[in-house]
Amino acid sequence: MHTISIDMQDKQYDVHVGSSIYETVLPLYKDQLLRADHVVIFVDEVVAKLHLERLLKPLQSIVSNQIDVYELPSGESCKSVETFMACHSFLLEKGCTRKSIVFAFGGGACGDLVGFVASTFMRGIPFFQCPTTILAHDSAVGGKTAINHPQGKNMIGTFYQPDAVLFDVSILSTLPQQEILSGMAEVIKHALISDHAWVEELCSLSTFDELSPSKYLTYLVKGIQVKTQIVEADEFEQSVRKYLNFGHTYGHAIEASNGYGKITHGESVAIGLVFALILSEKIVSLHKGTARKLFEVLSEFGYSFNPVLQHDLNTLLSYMKRDKKASFGDLHFVLLEKIGVPVMKVVSLQDIIWADTQLRKWSKEGYK
Repeated sequence: MHTISIDMQDKQYDVHVGSSIYETVLPLYKDQLLRADHVVIFVDEVVAKLHLERLLKPLQSIVSNQIDVYELPSGESCKSVETFMACHSFLLEKGCTRKSIVFAFGGGACGDLVGFVASTFMRGIPFFQCPTTILAHDSAVGGKTAINHPQGKNMIGTFYQPDAVLFDVSILSTLPQQEILSGMAEVIKHALISDHAWVEELCSLSTFDELSPSKYLTYLVKGIQVKTQIVEADEFEQSVRKYLNFGHTYGHAIEASNGYGKITHGESVAIGLVFALILSEKIVSLHKGTARKLFEVLSEFGYSFNPVLQHDLNTLLSYMKRDKKASFGDLHFVLLEKIGVPVMKVVSLQDIIWADTQLRKWSKEGYK
């Protein structure tokens, strides 16, 4: 098992990563759990069917009170105002107080929602992240919580750190292929902003199916370490934390325009990574051909670029202009001067049109 300590300005917590770790890690928090008047598990409905007992049984061996369970809609659809309010209603109906503890047991969407619920219920109660997807190695760490608005992704939320992250990677064996693609896009993002050799290693793969559980563990720990270093330096995204949004400005526009849940977050980010690399070659000093190489690698892995063709650029621009990094009408993108060296740049409409045209041309060439 790997334990990564995260030291924020006002809070320190640990991220525990390993196989079948709940029985080992939860006793470390026994005193805190015993002080809670209520313990509630918010769980993705698909995860509940497959894995709820993995978390529930070791919790029951520690907590004498009844543990309440609330099932959430699966995936991005749970990040709605309606579900957010339903979670609050459940906590109130169960008599929860500021001394209660909640667990987020699911993928990135579940963690985002439950973190936001925890941050706002009675102005904040403790919560534990128990991610169940590859994608959540990114979202479960760093304290970003949110729900979506029809006009933009993650527009309503808070910065609120968990009390711990318990990442049982043995659960990943039940992930469908689409969720593997979604999660590995964030792994690739972490590599692109940090380590040229890691990017080359990932690009040398012919398929993610060849990755062993130990290699997955290595990549996930490395990704968490990249994020940890950045969020410790900039908890509230005033400077370098924005680098973690590499690929997200265009990617979020793809995700929102196609409809939340119709394309996964990671698949959208994969598209956004290529778009950002195209801009990086034109605007800064990134080596020519890097974008095309990643486009071809991602296509071979199974990422589809067809969503690029589903909406015109004006539609995508309407979402990009609502991006949280946009200001005074300017669009800000994370670009790469070279692999491992991210920078923030204001990008002109002319360059966005040029990059979008290039990506649409590639997307029409037959890659699926």
